[in-house]
Amino acid sequence: MMLRPFGLASALATALALATPAHAVTELQWWHAMTGANNDVVNKLAAEFNASQSDYKVMPSFKGGYPDTMNAGIAAFRAGNAPHIIQVFEVGTATMMSATGAIKPVYQLMKDAGEPFDPKAYLPTITGYYSTSKGEMLSFPFNSSSTVMWINKDGLKKAGVAEIPKTWPEVFEAAKKLKAAGHATCGFSNAWASWVHIEQFSAWHNVAIGTKANGLDGFDTELKFNSPLHVKHLQNLIDLQKDKTYDYAGRANAGEARFGSGECAIFLTSSGYYGTAKGTAKFDFTAAPMPYYPDVAGAPQNSIIGGASLWVMGGKKPEEYKGVAKFFAFLSDTNRQARLHQESGYLPITKAAYDKTKADGFYEKNPILETPLKELTNKEPTENSRGLRFGNMVQMRDVWAEEMEAALAGKKTAQEALDAAVSRGNAMLRTFEKTAK
Repeated sequence: MMLRPFGLASALATALALATPAHAVTELQWWHAMTGANNDVVNKLAAEFNASQSDYKVMPSFKGGYPDTMNAGIAAFRAGNAPHIIQVFEVGTATMMSATGAIKPVYQLMKDAGEPFDPKAYLPTITGYYSTSKGEMLSFPFNSSSTVMWINKDGLKKAGVAEIPKTWPEVFEAAKKLKAAGHATCGFSNAWASWVHIEQFSAWHNVAIGTKANGLDGFDTELKFNSPLHVKHLQNLIDLQKDKTYDYAGRANAGEARFGSGECAIFLTSSGYYGTAKGTAKFDFTAAPMPYYPDVAGAPQNSIIGGASLWVMGGKKPEEYKGVAKFFAFLSDTNRQARLHQESGYLPITKAAYDKTKADGFYEKNPILETPLKELTNKEPTENSRGLRFGNMVQMRDVWAEEMEAALAGKKTAQEALDAAVSRGNAMLRTFEKTAK
């Protein structure tokens, strides 16, 4: 009789033990802006990390384009339900830096978690963008890229263009031939209008976008991209837009499909477009360096990075931060970084991954993927080509694009449009400067 209660209690304890997990898995929310082939990369990385250990589970979630994702993350932080990790494009860096309390700096995260972390192991042309003046990494580089010129080799051949153009005048001439050969709606085009025609254009020609090393040396910077060279370039686009030798394709990257479809045989956009191009283009293609004006002394200089980094949001539990740190260490693995670079077209973030890719002879068979790296390292960076860090940059890009669009539509001259873009942008910088102090 005495055994029955004990047996009942034992059975109950066993049932409870079976119903309770051995340990709870800590979920880590990762908000991102990747679409198409790059969305697949994100999901694959999360799945691989989740399978590599049993303590943490990274949960990727697409939140729209880059501006949408950043705005969603900021709104979520204010509401008290921010994700652990948020992907923010490079022009959001100043905004994230100034958000005191909203972020957990990566260098501090890795130190607190006791994870191996050496900032010098990462490519300085990439990490410099996301670090303090002391070299402390604030965010984790993820999908870094640069602008390249995508070329439909079959299209050029058919149009009688014997060599891939290197200069802007050569691009203009090639585009005229392409238009005459059947590309009636687009001789050449680009995505990310302000990134290509203001930000990268300026660095590639070693002219200032703004003072204070384009804002890297202080938020009290002033814009300067209404120079004679900038005006000359925009005027050329205005003239060519009239008969579709050049055809504007929008502020973001939706227009990239015009290259994959064969409509535009010359198209400037991110090197990170490689995965999509490989999966959609039915013609022989390559990526060439950005064109330059040969009468500009010292051009080409070097390009600057685009893409995005991973920011860790503030207010999370120590155990959650430990998981994020382990995920970042997982992403830094040399073999994984080399594979990511080779499959996606985004740049390797570590020196070891770059060295491994070279040593494996990958670039000999796939020169496309070394093009952005050659651009970034073409020459030692100057005050005009180290990068940029402007406050309110997301909103400013829209203002810059709005003024460019007005000029392309014939509503303003090139000088009027760029003067207005600079004036309106400077007003936004002063507003940001006050809030960032």
